[in-house]
Amino acid sequence: MTALLSVRELHTRYSVGKNVLRAVDGVSFELERGETVGLVGESGCGKSTLGKTILRLVPSAEGGIVLDGADITHLGDGAMAPHRRKVQMIFQDPFGSLNPRQTIRTVLDTALKVHKLGSREERARQMQEIVTRVGLPSDSLDRYPHEFSGGQRQRIGIARALILRPALIVCDEPVSALDVSIQAQILNLLVDLKRDLGLSYLFISHDLSVVRYFADRVLVMYLGRIVESAGHATLWRDPRHPYTKALLAAVPSTDPTHRRSAPPIKGELSMDITAGCRFSSRCPAATDRCRTEEPLLRPVGESHHAACHYA
Repeated sequence: MTALLSVRELHTRYSVGKNVLRAVDGVSFELERGETVGLVGESGCGKSTLGKTILRLVPSAEGGIVLDGADITHLGDGAMAPHRRKVQMIFQDPFGSLNPRQTIRTVLDTALKVHKLGSREERARQMQEIVTRVGLPSDSLDRYPHEFSGGQRQRIGIARALILRPALIVCDEPVSALDVSIQAQILNLLVDLKRDLGLSYLFISHDLSVVRYFADRVLVMYLGRIVESAGHATLWRDPRHPYTKALLAAVPSTDPTHRRSAPPIKGELSMDITAGCRFSSRCPAATDRCRTEEPLLRPVGESHHAACHYA
């Protein structure tokens, strides 16, 4: 069966003065129908840029994006329009991503009108159904974003993503701006929606405890590249890359006997990419080989890959 999303050697670059920032630098992965893939890493590693590049909100420099069997990498706006219905995004900021001057009805109806979906009566019915499904009050449609709490505003963002009945939703840190109790509500809602509507998710987060709860498979990203890929149970049980081990060791625990399984990561994330492994300047186990020879993402177990010479 063809994967719902296939990303091949994808590159995204930004010009920063006289320099070029390689935000996404040769990323490849597939996402199957009905699957939730978690994408984790520190802030600034390229996670959000990868998500926006897949949605064609940011242009790619090289590589390919195949969505539901169609190559969308270089499609113009007109040709891309029907494919935008298949993939939508939930943004991190539940307030900044909504137009404060538009009612929720206008936000949802605009999407339906742009894609010429349904008569006025059919659109009204769909909008009422979707706000009910995401757990918003029945009178929400004629209210403005500022009249809702943070958790409710994120439910509006989810409703906006769902209104076009997409197959894939890119969730860009969808709960990081919310209180912990509200995070759980939103995550449970996303799980229910996946089950009821047959959705697939690319779930971007820096919070590994959230990804552990939510994802079927996890991609670990560092400085624009995937450094480890595994099923979520395998990753937690047997991480192979030093960066992954350090991330997992940094997850807070309520267990008073908990001990770190790896030393904390030292130094700051640097955008200066030199020869060899990109993590070598911060890795406690780095050797001369690590500093001169870049490791490739290679199999280290069943459905488990790592980009480390010593994995």
